[in-house]
Amino acid sequence: MKLSILSILLLFCTTFLHAKTDNKLVWPREIKSGKYVITLYQPQLESLDQNMLSGRMALSVKGQKEELIFGALWFDAKLLTDLDKRTATLIDLQIPMVKFPDVEDESKLEDLKKLIINDLTSVEYVLSLDHIIADLEDAESAQVLSDDLNNDPPKIYYRSSPTVLVFIDGEPVLKKVENSNMQYVQNTPYLIIKNSGTYYIKGGNYWYTNKQLVEDNWKTAISVPKDVEKLARQMIEESDEPEVGEKDETIPDIIVSMVPSEIITSDGELQYDAIKGTSLLYVKNSENDIIMDINSQKHFVLLNGRWFSSKTLADGDWVFVAPEAIPEDFGKIPEDASISSVLVSVPGTEEAKEAKYEQQMPQTAVVDRKTATAKVEYDGDPQFKSISGTGVEYAINTASTVLRIKGTYYCVDDGIWFESKSAKGPWAVSDSRPEEVNDIPPSEPVYNVKYVYIYDSTPDVVYVGYTPGYCHSYWYHGVPYYGTGYYYRPWYGYYYYPRPCTFGFGVHYNPYTGWGFSVGVSYGWFTASFYGPGYGYWGPAGYRHGYRHGYHHGYHHGYRNGYMSGYGAGYAHGRHDSRNVYNRRSTGVRSTSSVRRDVPSTGNRKVSARPSNRPNNVYTDRDGNIHRRDNNGNWTQENKRPSTRPDLPNKSAQPSTRPAQRPSTQQPTTRPTQRPSTQQPSARPTQRPSTQPAQRPSTRPQGLENQYNNRNKGTTRYNNYQRNSARPPMNRSRPTGRTRR
Repeated sequence: MKLSILSILLLFCTTFLHAKTDNKLVWPREIKSGKYVITLYQPQLESLDQNMLSGRMALSVKGQKEELIFGALWFDAKLLTDLDKRTATLIDLQIPMVKFPDVEDESKLEDLKKLIINDLTSVEYVLSLDHIIADLEDAESAQVLSDDLNNDPPKIYYRSSPTVLVFIDGEPVLKKVENSNMQYVQNTPYLIIKNSGTYYIKGGNYWYTNKQLVEDNWKTAISVPKDVEKLARQMIEESDEPEVGEKDETIPDIIVSMVPSEIITSDGELQYDAIKGTSLLYVKNSENDIIMDINSQKHFVLLNGRWFSSKTLADGDWVFVAPEAIPEDFGKIPEDASISSVLVSVPGTEEAKEAKYEQQMPQTAVVDRKTATAKVEYDGDPQFKSISGTGVEYAINTASTVLRIKGTYYCVDDGIWFESKSAKGPWAVSDSRPEEVNDIPPSEPVYNVKYVYIYDSTPDVVYVGYTPGYCHSYWYHGVPYYGTGYYYRPWYGYYYYPRPCTFGFGVHYNPYTGWGFSVGVSYGWFTASFYGPGYGYWGPAGYRHGYRHGYHHGYHHGYRNGYMSGYGAGYAHGRHDSRNVYNRRSTGVRSTSSVRRDVPSTGNRKVSARPSNRPNNVYTDRDGNIHRRDNNGNWTQENKRPSTRPDLPNKSAQPSTRPAQRPSTQQPTTRPTQRPSTQQPSARPTQRPSTQPAQRPSTRPQGLENQYNNRNKGTTRYNNYQRNSARPPMNRSRPTGRTRR
């Protein structure tokens, strides 16, 4: 074959530059150069460690008259994600190993390794995030941070008619309205006014009254005093008027709760339906996830990712059930069952595996050192509380997250680390993340900052990212949880600063939109009786959305029609860039989708990549052997000579180019930013058998059948997203963190 291996890899490298310009992101991709066609097959991913992605890829080369030859390569790259667009850009590509088992040209391979190291440090290309997540489901090295969360059950109410839970953050704190005899409850996101000994609650277009601030017995009011209506208009911002949505003529009842609580409702008496292939029933006339296990005669309800069980719903004695202890039949719920949305909360299911990698996937950004800054306001002089056993103190009288560690002040704002010598600033972008934050326990309200990372930096910018833990989504015993389960005492002073809540707002996880709120929380019900910096009850990614809409659109669409049926609807209605914390900054932050690096030159010849007509059915195993799968499930090994497991460099021994002062927890030291050529292994084994059959059948190579299934799964998810991403998302706004004066 006349085409040198050097030419092949030059063309391969160029393909990475041009593949990102194809919006379809179709695999395989091919390059035509003269009489040769080089086909690149979809990457097979092996590990994701913070923002470092590793994998391998099969490729083939075919000339007009030459035999088709196959090869494999291994790569490491930095991952820059855009979760809103469901894409990931790979930059600083490193290729520690290239193997063509059927080609013997060692001298040119040595030259090739040096060329790759010199020319590919700034190459980038784009992959579908859904392909990445699906491919990583079999990765052995996946790690998700998990701590001991609090699983004590909240107070759970059951009602058989529409009911809204009105949450008060502890005992009510009444604040006098200037120049009037009225007061309002300061520590709640709902508008509760006291006037002349009577309490009034504003909910959507309705008013409720009661002489006492108690749990039940609230009545709807036909009219309220003019002073009360006037105050309501002043305290409810124009943007928080009720959203136009599904029409519901029923006026809901309300329950007022001063402790962590949840409400489950049904439309009349409970109606059960069987779940095929199981001994389970589900309640079909409820928007909650309620399952009856016939064997134990217990009800199970899913709240904030946690399972609780009781014999009865009304006045039930609810107890927490660990994910691994739920009935075995939960894992047998069919994908097309109406209740299949709960599969994400059943350990070991495919849906839970996908959620694991969603939980691990970072949202990244590039921060401009010169223009990005933070502003912190305190209610009086700064006051700090120490966290036992950590060396960390945190400010308690501010809505911002401010830490004091070894005399330096750190502020985590919109997923960015800032630092200062003073508690009041000025604040500069930090390029180091203190190691002490990894010791913060979930019982503290600043626990979520341990999920905010610094990956790299230059004199001009800092590469940052956060995983869903920053937004109070945690991985626990094989399933995603919302909230730590701990109650955090808020700050009361001239201002009221709420802390993150786990219960009280009907939070559901789903495979289409992530975490969202359901019944009882809407623009009409949840009023903006507070303002200012900070993120209030839900931290940085909280959003409020729709009485009977947050669950119904997307998630409940799947609830009625099966897991995959609701997938597209969820993307259309749920995914929105307001969920990306970095998008809340108008200056100082660039989306990683806009990051572009200088492209190495390959001379005057321009080579472009295009989707290939070949089926996406070629894989490489960990040894570098190439396998093809036909439509009947039969595998064939394509390389004539056997390949052996590559002896990749000991990555942990590689030098790091990160700043010396940066702690090792910020970025894996196992991924060097530059690989010396002297550490590259030989491109092929030193000994090979002299003869081999032209093709060797292989039956289900270990691990590759799962990768085949995951590749198809990722393609399905990607296609669903492409079909639905053009639909306009539903509006939502961000709650803020302190009350009006």
